[in-house]
Amino acid sequence: MKLLKNPLLVTSIGILLVFILWVFLFTEAAYEVIEVASVWVRNYFGYFYLYLGLGYVLLLLAIALSPWGKIKLGKKNAKPEHSLWAWTAMLYSAGMGAGILLRAVQEPVFMQQNPPYGSELSPEILALEFTFYQWGFTAWAFYGLFAMVIGYALFAQKKKVRVSAAIEDVIPYSAARKGIDVMTIITTVFGLIAAIGLGTTQINGGLNHIFKSDWGLTSVLTLTILISAIAFLSAWQGLNKGIKIISKVNIIGTLLLMFFVFVTSDMSEIISSFFFATAQYIIDFVPISLAFGNYNPGMAFLTDWTFYYWAFWLAWAPFTGIFIARISKGRTLRQLLLGVLILPSLGTFFWFSVFGTSAFQVIESWGSYSGEFSNVFSSLFVFLENYPMATALNFMTILLLIGFLVTSVDSAVFVLSMFTDKGKKNPKKKHRLLWSVLILLSTIALLLLGNVKPEIDVLTAVQKLLIITSLPFALFMVVMAGLFLYGLKKASK
Repeated sequence: MKLLKNPLLVTSIGILLVFILWVFLFTEAAYEVIEVASVWVRNYFGYFYLYLGLGYVLLLLAIALSPWGKIKLGKKNAKPEHSLWAWTAMLYSAGMGAGILLRAVQEPVFMQQNPPYGSELSPEILALEFTFYQWGFTAWAFYGLFAMVIGYALFAQKKKVRVSAAIEDVIPYSAARKGIDVMTIITTVFGLIAAIGLGTTQINGGLNHIFKSDWGLTSVLTLTILISAIAFLSAWQGLNKGIKIISKVNIIGTLLLMFFVFVTSDMSEIISSFFFATAQYIIDFVPISLAFGNYNPGMAFLTDWTFYYWAFWLAWAPFTGIFIARISKGRTLRQLLLGVLILPSLGTFFWFSVFGTSAFQVIESWGSYSGEFSNVFSSLFVFLENYPMATALNFMTILLLIGFLVTSVDSAVFVLSMFTDKGKKNPKKKHRLLWSVLILLSTIALLLLGNVKPEIDVLTAVQKLLIITSLPFALFMVVMAGLFLYGLKKASK
């Protein structure tokens, strides 16, 4: 078979199969190893993640506002392949998707009930500000850096869709370049299976809430197989036929859900909270990003939240960044970077303002709070019970979760296939089939890890796994950014 003559594909498959078999055969021992390793990474590299995030935000802003921002991804007279609306819908669906449904209520309420640090701000505004911090500029800076580097290599330098192609002029060693591509593939797979595991568990939580049932792991595994199958069919159809259509449907559905909650809640309070929390976030961005002085929430809080989020965004950076690069032909670096940093961030801020502020008002109307929104997998469904047409809204949320997961999976399958099919922009369908199966098996392994002990869940397993698997890639991204700047400076002489 030709596939067996592809060293990049064979090496990546081999590593993933070893992980899958290890977890399938020695689930509890595997979890113990992952737990110990995650503590080590947190203790020695936790703050490195923080500083890296701030550094990338400042770097991308500097490049966007510099003369380099005028560089076009493509020919000088090329126009963007996709409209601003379609481009934003696709990058948002691939980059955030199901996550904003998972955390829409649970995270702002947690921050309100457990303020990360002492502040003169009201608990509600502080909760929104810190939620914005974890979903805002930094997350999109990780994606944007990758999109910029790959987009420049792909459309300005006419290179193949591989991470190694962006640095091949500086690193001539074939083995080193293949190692970088393998690392990128493995990081991508782990970031993706984390999202699928969390998303399918939330769908299961929603179904349990609606039908007053107690479906467990078997139900989650069935949902995982279903979503993987739909995603494969979408990836099989290709970028314009499958992924683009589902992305637009996702965004429209999400906007309708948000608009319904917005107009049936205190709209003036939501708008006020959005503007005030956004302004405060911008003012406090640097000290929050450094966990400096009074803005330091402590190691335990950072580990459970910020370090985990930064590891998650890093794990998603390869496939999301490459996907964004793939759809950004015809745009300048300035349009790409400012668009990626600002548009989805503001959309996310308004989303959390709507659901967070509305949840605060629901709690206030109850008069007391007993953790009704504390379960990350059911909090949104519990919240929607306080609104008209609750059952219809809950079913709509489940459909949105499915749509977002399908978009994330098919985007990743497409990107992974481009990697292993010699960097082709439209990879062969047998690669798409192979990656769909591998992603499904890897997700099942993660779900087993998340159910190995009664006191943990999938979120716990994801937090521990990602902080380990993201570290090599985080270190590499520093090198990649330096080499990219060196290449730009050299080209501009």
